[in-house]
Amino acid sequence: MNSEFESCLKKGKIKEFSRGKALVEKEIGTAKSDLKRAKVSLKDGDYKWATIQSYYSMFHSARALLYAKDYRERSHHCLIVAIKALYVEKNLLPPHLVEGLKKGKILRENADYYDEWSEVGAQTLLKLAEEFLGKSIEILGQEIGSLS
Repeated sequence: MNSEFESCLKKGKIKEFSRGKALVEKEIGTAKSDLKRAKVSLKDGDYKWATIQSYYSMFHSARALLYAKDYRERSHHCLIVAIKALYVEKNLLPPHLVEGLKKGKILRENADYYDEWSEVGAQTLLKLAEEFLGKSIEILGQEIGSLS
């Protein structure tokens, strides 16, 4: 087990969560909704909200993956650590998507807290969010059955 993941477990930032699988579809639905809204925001030229919504689409996709393993997060950072340990290190999720999630977290924080964003950042993150959601649905379909 990855030492960073172990640290998140010890600190209680990742916890076992027996109801996880029951919430996977809800999280995927939220990820789809956030992605749909991000596309509208991008089209409307609202790059700040497109950035934030794209990140949250990725966050909810990642959370669905974590829930499928019967864990839940108490930290965005530890969610990323867990996805890397549970999916990337097992060759289930391409490394560039967890790197995109990290980048998305930074872009979202910059947009939210520092009023800094760009059209290019919003476009890039939206594409990553689309890919992350698609790959998450593919993985989850294999692990726990079909998702609507």
